[in-house]
Amino acid sequence: MKSRFSQFRTTGWRLLAFLGCVSLTAQPAMAEVTCLRGINLAGAEFGEVGEAHGKGYIYPSSGTVAYFANKGFNAVRLPFLWERLQPKLYEEFDQAEAKRLAATVELMRAKGMTPILDPHNYARYNGKIIGSEETPQSAFADFWRRLATLFADKNDVLFGLMNEPYEISAENWLSAANGAIAAIRQTGTQNLVLVPGTSWSGAHSWFGGDYGTPNAAVMLGIVDSANNYAIEVHQYLDADFSGKNEECSRAPDAVKALNTFSTWLRDNGRRGFLGEFAVPRAETCQAALAEMVASIETNRDVWLGWSYWAAGDWWPANEPLSIQPLKGRDRPQMQTLATIFADRGRCGR
Repeated sequence: MKSRFSQFRTTGWRLLAFLGCVSLTAQPAMAEVTCLRGINLAGAEFGEVGEAHGKGYIYPSSGTVAYFANKGFNAVRLPFLWERLQPKLYEEFDQAEAKRLAATVELMRAKGMTPILDPHNYARYNGKIIGSEETPQSAFADFWRRLATLFADKNDVLFGLMNEPYEISAENWLSAANGAIAAIRQTGTQNLVLVPGTSWSGAHSWFGGDYGTPNAAVMLGIVDSANNYAIEVHQYLDADFSGKNEECSRAPDAVKALNTFSTWLRDNGRRGFLGEFAVPRAETCQAALAEMVASIETNRDVWLGWSYWAAGDWWPANEPLSIQPLKGRDRPQMQTLATIFADRGRCGR
């Protein structure tokens, strides 16, 4: 999520998924695409670097994980910070943070949910963009080599390369992404990798040239020796597609963007994943939420699924997009999604 994230980081409430049903066979064969339904459980990316766990940031609680598993979600996208896990580039992970991350992954796996690792850094390390002198592309590759090694025996864990790169050209981002994928495969792991584009990886901006050549042209150059990846996009429904406005006035345009992206995936033999989308609580936005999900789930030949933004133990009660239960009660968006989950005819279930 774009602007809302930086707002919460400044104030201390930083804005800061999928049952292993997706076959890990080679992509040209278009591995079986099932209906993957995820939730972003935020919290581990909150706060400032240096703040203590439990005071500046938090990983999802067992109660929160259980709530969403019981509701029917089969995946969790798990945001965290690169700097906390690896305090110095090219050096070992912080043992305590790595242990927290691994324990949270196991908590989700125990509930039959597939974790999606999400370094929520916007293609930056300590504010310095990947590819800069301070954060070379080789440092990003080193990070992913270490992270892949940490989860090398867990093929059901999905590797989301990076949350919402921006202010980086598609060419430079592709080079960094390919370097990270190569580092992952050099460890021998075959886990599915989710690759975003630049420009916040928006479906609506996929064909635009915000930083030069569009994602639609450049990201066809992804190289993966295992050929086991999908392209991750995000799509909000408000006036500027950022998710920071408490309205859904651009819902028709958001749905159109997903449908256009579906065609691009199909035409180019690629698979996609909708990593973030959301609507506020307003009754008028619930139909738009259902339509977004339908856009994904009626194009299962090219979409792996989706993950809603967001939930987590530390969201304030008035956060308009959150579906964290409030005093034991489901939020309106959760009620909409529950209706979708109850339709056993959807997703081939």
